[in-house]
Amino acid sequence: MKPFIFKCEMKTRDYECDVQGVVNNANYQHYLEVTRHEFIQSIGESFEGWHRRGIDVMVSKVVINYKASLHGGEEFISCLNLKRQGVRYIFNQEIYRKSDEKLCISAEVHCVCVVDGVLSRGEEIADSFKQFFTNEE
Repeated sequence: MKPFIFKCEMKTRDYECDVQGVVNNANYQHYLEVTRHEFIQSIGESFEGWHRRGIDVMVSKVVINYKASLHGGEEFISCLNLKRQGVRYIFNQEIYRKSDEKLCISAEVHCVCVVDGVLSRGEEIADSFKQFFTNEE
């Protein structure tokens, strides 16, 4: 497992699985979102707090590569790194099965900021993230 700026441990639930007993693909987006929310809270911010200030951080693109399946009741580690490209904040996220550290998915989640209804460069939240950027353009 490569280095990450944030890691979050979770466990799958049986109701997230399909008839083959594997976690349904759509549930991975939930895991990724929980990880981003936990990361934001760990730095003393929240999406709700930003929203109250007129700042909405919105997902504009998600690319997921599925590598190995998780099953019901399995523990996993959801990890993320963050970079900035122009107006986008890009979360590079990976999920590993905890028992063997097998990579289950890798994802790239692009987010943009809308401030008072207008697309922004995201400077309003940049200070919260600047220590975590893995690169910046």
